[in-house]
Amino acid sequence: MFFAVFISQGPRTSEGNSKAKAHADMIFDSISAALKRNTGVSGIVTTPKDAYNLADQNKSAVFIGVENGYTLGNDISNVSHFYNRGARYITLCHTKNNDICSSSTDTSNTSGLTVFGRQVVEEMNRLGMMIDVSHASDQSFYDVIKLSKSPVIASHSCARALCDNPRNLTDDMLRTLAGNNGVVQMCILSDYVKKPLPNPERDSARQAVRKKYNNFQDLKEEEWDAASADWHSIDSNFPQKLATVSDVADHIDHMVKIAGINHVGIGTDFDGGGAVEGCTDVSMMGNITLELVKRGYSKKDINKIWGGNLMRVMKEVDRLKSS
Repeated sequence: MFFAVFISQGPRTSEGNSKAKAHADMIFDSISAALKRNTGVSGIVTTPKDAYNLADQNKSAVFIGVENGYTLGNDISNVSHFYNRGARYITLCHTKNNDICSSSTDTSNTSGLTVFGRQVVEEMNRLGMMIDVSHASDQSFYDVIKLSKSPVIASHSCARALCDNPRNLTDDMLRTLAGNNGVVQMCILSDYVKKPLPNPERDSARQAVRKKYNNFQDLKEEEWDAASADWHSIDSNFPQKLATVSDVADHIDHMVKIAGINHVGIGTDFDGGGAVEGCTDVSMMGNITLELVKRGYSKKDINKIWGGNLMRVMKEVDRLKSS
């Protein structure tokens, strides 16, 4: 599994960049501390070989990924800083544009990779670090694919043909990613799996929480705790009708049809609110496997979907590095 060092987009200023990097380092420290307390059952890994070795010992193998390149600010040395801390992919952006590229969900998202963003792609190639295009705008996606000398991943994205959301990949993007020898990991966050039914009370409650906490910008630690509690209380107060495991399998079927079995995986996005009916936490992921078995997927194919394809990309990215 990948633990996400996630930082939401903040001010693109020297102060904002410094805070983002410091927050990311704090999360790295927390992950390390938690794993050190649980060495009997888990460990941090940075290569597929190490991960499989831990699995043979019945231990959980924990990789680390940085979600949102905002943590890099505009300092290219931060790429190697986070690589040396154990990160093996960086999601180039999140819900807003940053100094690397434009986001799929920002209001002006057509600019693609910036000059600094091109440097980031080249540096990640050099180090052997996977480039993650989930959240990136369509133009950013194509810019990355054109520039990268290594396979690219979309760590948690769905098929736009089945759910018309800008966060999802079009069929042409799926084919292009396959041509790059990359992998798209099916995201089980319900809104990206199936267009949600109208729920104005829920929408109003979410808007109120965003307003109360300044759209989650510049919050202190105690404010983050309160904001998180208020945000998650909406799920119980105004429950959403979730997509189902069957809907998830529909996306996997479509992705396999368009991109091929060697280019599809699963990225749950539990850290970001991922959940569908029948799979709301890690203990229920076997339900996805069961659905794939019912649909005729072989053990070999399921192994590819549940990590094999991503491990292949990780090994290839490392092989192609130039340092």
